[in-house]
Amino acid sequence: MIDLRGATVLVTGASGGVGAGIARRFAKAGAAVVAHYHRNRAAAEALAADLGVRAVAIGADLAVEAECARLVAEAAGWAGRLDAVVNNAGIQPDLALADMTAADWRSVVDTNVTSAFACTQAAAKIMARAGGGSVTHIASIQAHAPAEGHAHYSASKAALVMHARAAALEYGRAGIRVNTVSPGLIDRPGLADEWPEGVERWRETVPLGRLGTAADVGDVCVFLASPLASFVSGQDIAVDGGMTARPPW
Repeated sequence: MIDLRGATVLVTGASGGVGAGIARRFAKAGAAVVAHYHRNRAAAEALAADLGVRAVAIGADLAVEAECARLVAEAAGWAGRLDAVVNNAGIQPDLALADMTAADWRSVVDTNVTSAFACTQAAAKIMARAGGGSVTHIASIQAHAPAEGHAHYSASKAALVMHARAAALEYGRAGIRVNTVSPGLIDRPGLADEWPEGVERWRETVPLGRLGTAADVGDVCVFLASPLASFVSGQDIAVDGGMTARPPW
């Protein structure tokens, strides 16, 4: 296991399934974890309590730029340092493009992209003074292949991939690495009951024959934040069981 003892990571959207899974993998690697939440304080505090004394839950509305800056500052202040940020917070509503309003579009883009921009900008100022750090955005394989009803979501995830590349370019001289992780279909309680045909279709198609887990995503985030990825920046890593390796015909 990668050893991140002494490091501190901020995971946004940690009250949700994937975010909690990412936080757990960092904690297992020895890192101190700041678990961000927006509305679900109870879930984030329960996660922090489960992770132990080297974890804390901090709330913030990431649709507000000042809240992003406050969250990052409090995360760094809690541990006295900030080594990694995982921008995981996001939403995935279903809505046909023809029925979408500009307000619907902005809601997804602001939540998924603008929050990552603001948190990264705030974190980069702190990391630059410390000699560097790691930022990872949670994108999606839909950044490259959209699904119906997800035009705003897919566009937002594609924007995260390009933002990470631009940030890797501009922040690299400060020792800051920025990457994206693009999950495929990630399992969660109740998913097979809610979408049985989709789950079955995925299992029949994906080369590795299963759904992903939050731990699968978390392990790649831990790697990217570790010294083992010290020369990896501006990259998008698919965590999809080989789905994007399949031919489109």
